[in-house]
Amino acid sequence: MFSGEIIRNQIVAQSHGGGGILEMLFPLIIVFAIFYFLMIRPQQKQMKKHKEMLDNLKRGDNVVTNGGIIGKIYQINGNLVMLEVADDIRIKVLKNQIAGLFSFENSNSKKEE
Repeated sequence: MFSGEIIRNQIVAQSHGGGGILEMLFPLIIVFAIFYFLMIRPQQKQMKKHKEMLDNLKRGDNVVTNGGIIGKIYQINGNLVMLEVADDIRIKVLKNQIAGLFSFENSNSKKEE
């Protein structure tokens, strides 16, 4: 009779243990939500904005590459962009390596300050 009570108590204890797993997972879910809203979501927005900028590039735009090369778009062929970096000097770069548009007016005003 004594061993039967022990087994019955173990079964009852195990059946009430399910709430403990949810209580342990709740903080992990909260941490994941915080990471999502502080890191993942802003990065996705930034990537979307960068993709829109790349899709709207056109001939004559002044751009800067991730490597710091500044040039004017001479030609766009799919994923390749030909930049004119000086008179009659053109280089090919991958379209996704363009960091953004470049304005010479903004760069000159920073030097004067």
